Amino acid sequence: MLYGIAAATTALLLSAFLTGLLRVPLLRLGILDRRRRRPVPLSGGLAVGLVTGLLAAAGDAAGLAPLGTGVGRLLAAGACVGALGLAVDLWRLRWWVPLAGTAVAAALVVPYEWTGVPGGLLAAGWVVAVTAAFRGLDHADGVAGTVGTVTAFGVAACAASELMDGVAVLLSVLAAALAGFLLHNWHPARVALGAGGSLFAGFVIASAAVFVRAGQGIGAGAGVLYALTAVACADAMLVVLARRLARWPVTRGRPDHLGHRLRRLGIASRAVAVLLGVASLGGVLVGVGVHTGRLSGGAVLWVAAVAAVVVLAFVRLPVTPVFRPRQRSSSASSQVTGQLRVRNG
Repeated sequence: MLYGIAAATTALLLSAFLTGLLRVPLLRLGILDRRRRRPVPLSGGLAVGLVTGLLAAAGDAAGLAPLGTGVGRLLAAGACVGALGLAVDLWRLRWWVPLAGTAVAAALVVPYEWTGVPGGLLAAGWVVAVTAAFRGLDHADGVAGTVGTVTAFGVAACAASELMDGVAVLLSVLAAALAGFLLHNWHPARVALGAGGSLFAGFVIASAAVFVRAGQGIGAGAGVLYALTAVACADAMLVVLARRLARWPVTRGRPDHLGHRLRRLGIASRAVAVLLGVASLGGVLVGVGVHTGRLSGGAVLWVAAVAAVVVLAFVRLPVTPVFRPRQRSSSASSQVTGQLRVRNG
């Protein structure tokens, strides 16, 4: 317990420091979030991944919080998924590349000895879906960091109740690292998480949740897993449904996430992050309560009902057009340069 608190505190401070330290070098290298009007470097994803991996590996090597073979493999697979996400940030890979890579990683880390093959395949599919959903949350300042922090702490609490110390420390460190990143990502954001950070966080959270719930029944397990990740799942369902109704390609970006629609209602950016964080906390409390037996399984149905109402209420809300930065041609640039020279001469 004391090591977990010390590791989480260290992760918070180290992530905040490293995120700020890497900001200027990545800004100069042009490793930026392409969806924004102003240059925002992607140092958050690197900081969160490095801090989580280093502290978890240090605890395992020192014997203070042994990860075990399965959880160590989970962390290694998460690092590979994060590296693949960084490649997406750098080279704009096709949408199916990170999806396929995440599917392979999920299939390799699911504990089939506890879930069975059919249940393991379902669990792997759920890990892929939640990982993609967490990437979708990285669409507004503070949203991915807030929801990720709350969800990771919720999974850590479930792991602690099962005396899975390695998983609990890993998720606590991840939650603290996301909180440290959030200090720089609060509106107006100075850094962003990027596909590398969001895919890493989503994969580790989803896979760890599967480890915690493995062997406790598919139906009950699915309910707890959904409650823990209710906001990410609701956002993904809203996006898919809205794009299908609008006959818009599901894999093509569009400002139609929960955060975008809340902003269109006039809610401030910081308030959107707080609101989605509170909603995530509600789902997490239900998930932890059901997992520990303090709440009945029917409480999950209330979470699903609220999420369904939100999705149906927002699905028809108009969205703003996608922002596309203008690219000046070389002739236009030369004309502007010539005009400036004439004016200055």
